[in-house]
Amino acid sequence: MTHILLAVIYLAFISLGLPDSLLGAAWPSMYGELGVPVSRAGMVSMIICFGTIISSLQSSRLTSRFGPGRVTAASVAATAAALLGFSASRSFWQLCLWAVPYGLGAGSVDAALNHYVALHFKSRHMSWLHCMWGVGAFLGPSVMGTVLAGGYGWSMGYRAVGLAQTVLAAVLVISLPLWKMKPGNGKDRNETAAGQKNVREEKKSRGEEAAEEAGADRAPGLLALLRIPMARETVAMFFCYNALETTAGLWASSYLVLVHKVPAERAAALAGLFYLGITAGRAVSGFLTEWISDDGMIRLGTGILAAGFLILLFPGGGHSQAGLLLMGLGCAPIYPSVIHSTPSRFGVELSQAVIGVQMAGAYIGSSLMPPFFGFLADHLGASLYPYYLLVLLVVMALMHQRIIPGKHVQTSL
Repeated sequence: MTHILLAVIYLAFISLGLPDSLLGAAWPSMYGELGVPVSRAGMVSMIICFGTIISSLQSSRLTSRFGPGRVTAASVAATAAALLGFSASRSFWQLCLWAVPYGLGAGSVDAALNHYVALHFKSRHMSWLHCMWGVGAFLGPSVMGTVLAGGYGWSMGYRAVGLAQTVLAAVLVISLPLWKMKPGNGKDRNETAAGQKNVREEKKSRGEEAAEEAGADRAPGLLALLRIPMARETVAMFFCYNALETTAGLWASSYLVLVHKVPAERAAALAGLFYLGITAGRAVSGFLTEWISDDGMIRLGTGILAAGFLILLFPGGGHSQAGLLLMGLGCAPIYPSVIHSTPSRFGVELSQAVIGVQMAGAYIGSSLMPPFFGFLADHLGASLYPYYLLVLLVVMALMHQRIIPGKHVQTSL
């Protein structure tokens, strides 16, 4: 039965990835029909991100009250309704309205599933979980492209993905009894029990008494969480990582066209290698985690990312596909490894709340930093692309060094 539950969780993460790239794929066909400038896509994206941040911060309270299964099912249903709403929209303000439930649903399911897998399953499953997100992120634009090529219009593309999400939501509702089990094999449960024991022994040094004093042991407030040692550093890590990943994916094609003079159609295909690298890298990372620790996987990904950025700096565009593929492979292990290490760093009692704050930091990074690069590119040139990404990578690596066990200096709260 555990394997069935794990399959359901994987399906839920495919459903999380399905809509994520739809707006970018459909927008060239949408904005003219809606009568708005091309730049308005950023407004819809910002609304989605804002809703995601809010639901991420509330995920601990929602999961504590309703359980991860119900929160996941409700969240997927909310995104399904939003996608069907997009398909029926005939004006820009209607898109903005439906962007609200999409963002709220995405944040809740992301935080709830990440915490559940981090708590109950081995590190390899966290890598494969995020590989499933890559599968969904690849399938969404593929469905939209197929529909557009068939002459059915962007509304039909959103409707097709929305109906798929509705089916997935129904599967999640049917699977609710499975979530009452205690998943994971014996080794997983022993590791969790050992983690819980260590948490109790180190509770004072972790600073969890701050949460208890605030009267929110299961769902501490934001300020109480940020006072916990290592919390600010891990949120900063997530901010930098998501800013890096989103900026890399959004601006890769423009960088190739403007800097390396690659034809637009070829640049679009090459940019897809970045996401292919993430998906393939997470599939492979699931096996590597049997021999490499979470911190080791983060270091490995950081090194591969740096190599990818350096390759992009070489003159000419012939090397670009290798650089983008390496960037995707480097991104692959970082996000799942940081999430999986959260219960052992902060304890089982606080891990859900901390993951929610991490998700919020991640979405703030992905909503603010790509537009900021666009501003810099307008004034200083798109050639800043690899340097901008490298700065984010360096800050992320420095934050990681501060939270590695034995590297952190305890401070009083």
